[in-house]
Amino acid sequence: MRRPVRRFLRNNALSLVMFGLFFVFFGGQSLSGWLHHNDEQAQHGRPPQTWTAYVTSGEFLEATAENWESEFLQMAAFVLLSAFLVQKGSAESKSPDELERERRPVHRGGLAMRLYSHSLSLTLGALFAVSFALHAVGGQLAHNEEAALHGQPPVSLWAFVTGSTFWFQSLQNWQSEFLSVAVLIVLSIFLRERGSPQSKPVEAPNSETGV
Repeated sequence: MRRPVRRFLRNNALSLVMFGLFFVFFGGQSLSGWLHHNDEQAQHGRPPQTWTAYVTSGEFLEATAENWESEFLQMAAFVLLSAFLVQKGSAESKSPDELERERRPVHRGGLAMRLYSHSLSLTLGALFAVSFALHAVGGQLAHNEEAALHGQPPVSLWAFVTGSTFWFQSLQNWQSEFLSVAVLIVLSIFLRERGSPQSKPVEAPNSETGV
């Protein structure tokens, strides 16, 4: 029994560690956000919220979803664009010759095969759309919760998503995500990380494209 478990852990170590780190940091976000929220509540003479009330509030949903939204947008765009565009010398890009071979027409499979052949970008795009919607709903709830404390009228979902606050929250995350991908693409031309599949071999010339 130990051998199958050990094999499973070895074969899935990267995803298990990544999801483990996600849950650690997600829990840390909820606790630190809750404490910060209650500090602000105390400064305004308001009673503290329970942790459960905080993590089900619009404020927490908004903060969480706007980050997920930018991550999934970045990944979907990178996966899709890297299928059609190249960056000579980058480990994050296919070689120009490989791209040219893939552009030759291949007639096999039906609709199911066509969908499956784009399933990664479609799924990431769907996750982005869900996160975008959650950001909008959470942002509206948070806005209206704050407005109620100041005796101001609530706003509709449409009014919130067409306002400057929503787009400021989104665009400040989107620009940073695309900057980080662009920096990785360019740096992988000149720099190396031994053993990483995101890097070319240490001895590879800068002009070599792909891993």
